[in-house]
Amino acid sequence: MPLHVKIKNTSPFPYPAYATEGSAGMDLQAHLDAPVTLQPLERRLIPTGLFIELPPGTEAQVRPRSGLALRQGITVLNAPGTIDSDYRGEVGVILINLSSEKVTIQPGDRIAQMIVARYEKAVWIPENELGSTERGSGGFGSTGVRSDT
Repeated sequence: MPLHVKIKNTSPFPYPAYATEGSAGMDLQAHLDAPVTLQPLERRLIPTGLFIELPPGTEAQVRPRSGLALRQGITVLNAPGTIDSDYRGEVGVILINLSSEKVTIQPGDRIAQMIVARYEKAVWIPENELGSTERGSGGFGSTGVRSDT
């Protein structure tokens, strides 16, 4: 069943939409008065002109667009950025240019994608001992270690 989300769009661009039946994310567009050029390693908050009212128990995640990252080195700095259900300000996207060339963002450029998802609230249960697993306390990269090398 679809999730109903209230949205206010102050930009001249269409509402975010799913590009295909199987799409998880909807593209966000840059709501700019003029082009913005990002120098190498420069980061900037890019407005979208969108304001949303998410139902309780949901969040919106702002994620990079893979093509933009691959072709131009532009990504979302805090990926995924989280928009909480009680936030009512403008949806903004923190972009960073990880390429060695300057990159210009034009008004209306698709700069990120947004996914709306349900989440669960955690309740901490203090314990002195935790259950064991095969992995145990093996950390970063431990599941990728081959035993025959």
